[in-house]
Amino acid sequence: MKYNFDEIIERRKTNSVKWDFFADDILPMWVADMDFKIAPEIQKAITDKAISGMMGYQFLSEEFKISTISWLQKHHDFTVSADQILPVPGMLLGISAIIRTFLGKDEKIILQPPVYDHFFETVKNSGAETVYNDLIYQNNSYSMDFDDLELKTSDPLTRFLLFCNPHNPVGKLWTEDDLRKIAEICSRNNVIVISDEIHSDLVFEDLKHIPFAKIAADYDLISFTLGSPCKTFNLSGLSTAYIISDQKDHLEKVRKTLQQQETEWINPFSAEAFIAAYNSGENWMMEMKKYIFDNFIFTKRYFNERLPQLKVVQSESTYLMWIDCKNLNLSSTILEDRLIIEAKLKLNAGNRYGSAGEGFMRMNIACPREILTEGLHRLENFVNSNN
Repeated sequence: MKYNFDEIIERRKTNSVKWDFFADDILPMWVADMDFKIAPEIQKAITDKAISGMMGYQFLSEEFKISTISWLQKHHDFTVSADQILPVPGMLLGISAIIRTFLGKDEKIILQPPVYDHFFETVKNSGAETVYNDLIYQNNSYSMDFDDLELKTSDPLTRFLLFCNPHNPVGKLWTEDDLRKIAEICSRNNVIVISDEIHSDLVFEDLKHIPFAKIAADYDLISFTLGSPCKTFNLSGLSTAYIISDQKDHLEKVRKTLQQQETEWINPFSAEAFIAAYNSGENWMMEMKKYIFDNFIFTKRYFNERLPQLKVVQSESTYLMWIDCKNLNLSSTILEDRLIIEAKLKLNAGNRYGSAGEGFMRMNIACPREILTEGLHRLENFVNSNN
C-alpha cells in the first residue's frame, strides 16, 4: 500500500474532540473522525496556500464546482451541471438553511430513527415539530417502514423528510427501489426531501451509492441532495459541502438565506482541501476504504468468535458499526457510562440516535488495526466480567 494506515498518530493534547474530550486513559471509538492522516496531496494543497502568505478575501474558484461535477460523474455515475450546485460551509449549515427557507408556521419534519443525532437538534432549532418514521429492525438488518411514511407524509402540515443516504448510524445503503418509493410518496404528498449523503463514498466493496437527486429528477418533487468530501477524506475540521438541486429557483432561495445569515462564504483553506480531495485524493480513498473494509471483516469475525453475546448489524457503508447489545440487559446510556468507567472505552449510546436506538451502541472502526484490537479487547473484557 502507498499509504500507511497502520501508523499510530498521537492525537492527545491537540484539542481533538475525539481524543481530548475524555481522560487520557479512555480509548475513544465514538465520534465520526478517522485516526488516519489526510492524503498527502491534500496536505500539500493546504501547505501551499499557507506558504503563499496571502489570507485576504477570496472568491471561490470555478474549480470547486468542476471538481464536484467530475467526482460525481466518475464515482456515482451522476451527471450534474454547475448551476445545480450550491457550495456551503458545512452539511448541517446547508440543511438548516434549506429548512429555514421553506418551513412554514406549525409545519413538521420527518426523521427516521435511529438516525444521525444532530438532526434532532437541527429540527428543534428550526422550531418545527419532529415526526418519527422509525426504521424496521428485523433479521439483523434495517428497512424503511413505507406504510408509516405514507401515513406521516399525508398530514398536510408535514413539510420535509430529512434522511441519510447511506444511513448513519446503521450503515444501510438504500436501493433504487427504496429511493423511488420515497420519491413517489413525497411527490404525492407534496413533501420536500433533504438527502444527507456525506457518507456516500464510503460504501463497501462493489456496492454502488445512488444519489437521491438522480432519482428525484423523474418525479414532480422538490428535493435537495447534500454531499461533501469531509467524511471520505477526514476533513471535518475543514468543513465544506454542497447542495444539489435541478430546481434552480429553489436553490437560489436557499442561497439568499445563506446570504441573509451571513454564512455564504467558504474558508479558503477548506476550499483548497476540498478541491485537492476530489482532484487528487482518489488513490488515498480507495486504499483507505480497503483498510476499513478489512477492519469491518476483522471486527465482525471477532464478535462472532469472542463476543457472541453481541451482534454486529449487517452494514453496507460507513466506518461506523452498529452493535446490538440487547442481550446485556442494560440501557444504552448505562452501558455507555459503564464502558467509560470500567473498560476505559468510549462508544456512542444508541439512544442518542432516537429511542429506536435503545439497546444499541455505535463504534468507529476508522483507526489503525492495533487501536481497533485494543478497543475490542476492552469491550470483550467488560462483557466477560459482567456475565
